[in-house]
Amino acid sequence: MFSLNVCHRLSESSPSPSRSLQPFSALSVFALTVFVHCFGAATESCAAPADRSDRPNILFILADDLGWRDLSGEGSSFYESPHLDGLAESGMRFTQGYATCQVCSPSRASIMTGKFPARHGITDWIGAASGTKWKRNDRILPSEYQHQLNQEETTIAEAFKEAGYRTFFAGKWHLGDKGSFPEDHGFEVNAGGHHRGSPPGGYFSPYKNPKLSDGPAGESLPIRLADETVTFIEQVQEENKQPFFAFLSFYSVHGPIQTTQPLWSKYQQKAKQADDPESRFLIDRTLPVRQVQDCPIYGGMIESMDDAVGRVLTALKRLGIDENTIVVFTSDNGGVSSGDAYSTSNLPLRGGKGRQWEGGIREPFFIRVPGLTEAGAVSDVPVTGADFYPTLLDLAGVPLMPGQHADGQSLKPLLSGGDIAERPLYWHYPHYGNQGGEPSSILRQNEWKLIHYYEDGRDELYNLRKDPSEQTDVAAENRPRVQQMSKKLQDWLQSVGAQIPQANPNFDEAEKKQWHRQIKSMQLPRLERKHAEYLEENFQPGKDWWGSLVDPS
Repeated sequence: MFSLNVCHRLSESSPSPSRSLQPFSALSVFALTVFVHCFGAATESCAAPADRSDRPNILFILADDLGWRDLSGEGSSFYESPHLDGLAESGMRFTQGYATCQVCSPSRASIMTGKFPARHGITDWIGAASGTKWKRNDRILPSEYQHQLNQEETTIAEAFKEAGYRTFFAGKWHLGDKGSFPEDHGFEVNAGGHHRGSPPGGYFSPYKNPKLSDGPAGESLPIRLADETVTFIEQVQEENKQPFFAFLSFYSVHGPIQTTQPLWSKYQQKAKQADDPESRFLIDRTLPVRQVQDCPIYGGMIESMDDAVGRVLTALKRLGIDENTIVVFTSDNGGVSSGDAYSTSNLPLRGGKGRQWEGGIREPFFIRVPGLTEAGAVSDVPVTGADFYPTLLDLAGVPLMPGQHADGQSLKPLLSGGDIAERPLYWHYPHYGNQGGEPSSILRQNEWKLIHYYEDGRDELYNLRKDPSEQTDVAAENRPRVQQMSKKLQDWLQSVGAQIPQANPNFDEAEKKQWHRQIKSMQLPRLERKHAEYLEENFQPGKDWWGSLVDPS
């Protein structure tokens, strides 16, 4: 397993859950071919090789709602993820990898476009109420936002398709309704991607998914999505051996949380071996936040997703193409520690999905480029989901498109042992969400993180190098820095036409205070009871948990 120390190389004596892959020759030959075609080492991009068969395949794996510490290789002592740990160990692991938003749709759009949410316009999960349609009693009305991926965007799938790649999508999309599905944005095959953000039928067949046929009762959704991906890859190899861009986008581990009876039992027993916490939740400003990882249902979901990843990685090796396939893994936002299923803890990072702190935006972030990246490499350079677009084009020898991926930067220099210039990173979430988040915009500059709040106009400043848990706001003693960063943030927001929320004329202060009292007196105790019940011997799953009663194998 990995330790969480920031370094450039893992200890050779560290135990590994799976064999690390050695650098491979096919991609090394490809890299040399690209170099010969380049004008020089300083060239930002170069012409693609004429022989498309020399290009690497690309497998992009995206988890949903998976937190920064939700893998055993990322420091969890409760969850188990040997296949993903092995993937990280065979490439480069980024300790400061970020989603571009604290909720899903904006982050997913950033991966597809190479742009931050304020620029592409999808700033909340698609379907959330905004403006005067927002009926909750809050100080401001959430900003309006784009409800589908703009057809004028050239997605990463379209870029690779134009470059001769076969393209495939499986799983969660949540970037628009009819007319804005994966097949409308460059993917030849779409298995399961539609407008919904959660699996309509849950994690076991029948799926009730308009883009995915049902399997036998009890079939596991993550395993099915992995098998669809493997089938596509096999077909490409049988037909013409064109390079492929396959995007495996799990619904896991988004709510509803569901697992099999055997996996629940495994993690229930594991949790029982640990000391029973005095309390699982603490209120952080707005909602209770989970402080411990011991949910057996969620543990089972992570293991199922990890097994699904293992199936695809095994297929690459079986087909003899693992030595010419780049593999990426990340998540779309922080783990759900408040709101929704309250299923995990992101400590020592503060908060989780929907929140403006590091627990809401920092993610597992792995890139394996055999033949280029040294196995076991670790980078502490801050990187984001917008960087995948230019990075993958660059690695594949496809010309960069800076007008499209305007907020992304190629990470190829980092992957080859070099460095990239420091740059500001921006977030814009003028919404509340379901997890207790406060409408805000963020600027990260070097070790400094400024959070601007729209409810009252205040700014918080944290030094992430000294205080990664964001426990000490140092804005008062750093007024010049706050002013400088605030101006930089506001100038950028204005330059991209960011939508700014407006005050709610119907806000009732007394009603809001009563709501906070009810959270403390009623919701908090109810949560404690519910999550303790998950660990009781006589716990019974919901009747729609097909897979908890049927062996999905």
